[in-house]
Amino acid sequence: MNELFLSELKSKDKDLLQKLVLLEEHIFADSDQEIVKMYASLDSLETIISQCIAVVSEIESPIEKAEALLNELYYQHLFIDSYQTRWPISAYRVATSLNQRAMSPMVKAVVVKEIISACGFETDLVFIPNKIMVRLCCDEQYAIIFDAVTGESLDWAELDLRLDDLEGDPEEQDLVALDDHVALVEHLSALKNALIREQAFDKALTCVDVILSLNPDDPLQRRDRGFLLHQLDCFKVAVDDYRYFVEQCPQDPAAKILKIQLEKIDVGNNVLH
Repeated sequence: MNELFLSELKSKDKDLLQKLVLLEEHIFADSDQEIVKMYASLDSLETIISQCIAVVSEIESPIEKAEALLNELYYQHLFIDSYQTRWPISAYRVATSLNQRAMSPMVKAVVVKEIISACGFETDLVFIPNKIMVRLCCDEQYAIIFDAVTGESLDWAELDLRLDDLEGDPEEQDLVALDDHVALVEHLSALKNALIREQAFDKALTCVDVILSLNPDDPLQRRDRGFLLHQLDCFKVAVDDYRYFVEQCPQDPAAKILKIQLEKIDVGNNVLH
């Protein structure tokens, strides 16, 4: 893994949107260069930001300003959407998905966060059980927590209900801002699955390699890397990852199946790339 790329990915000087663009350039570096160049510009994002700033600039009340901003973003700029069972690969490519208004949940959350921050609000991403959502802080007492895909906000009753699903003492639960590291792994994992569905195994393997650079020796990612190497005829290396997964997760149903299969694999005649 390129050390310069990893250092930039982990850098605190880059925001999360810049890191998503950096990932995209790394994963799709060897394909459709003209399309990448065509969509490389995020001028449309700057246009959206400037128009949103113009709409809220004369509003005094922070709460009214926040509500006007979300209305402008989701209805005037057509950010309102619904969840899909499977997001296409294009939904994980920042400029392309923004221009098409068809963004994966993480890409959309990051783009929305970027826009809201540019409009002067403190904002971050938070994990509410089952979803990563956007928190827009109107002032020290009031915040709006909403789903980036649909634009729908949570009321306090629903928020309390969701937090009850978290482990630990409910009275000690605090919505901590999502770390960039966690957000990147979430994004890469979803993109990896989309690439596997399209049988783009080489690019999916790149996703796993980056994830493992961020989370070394994650057994589930090692299992997935083994699967992808297997698909790319790198059987001998795949077996090492399979064995690691079986050793670390012996009770996993997939590990039990793999253990049986490993006993039948003759790696001696396979090609190592």
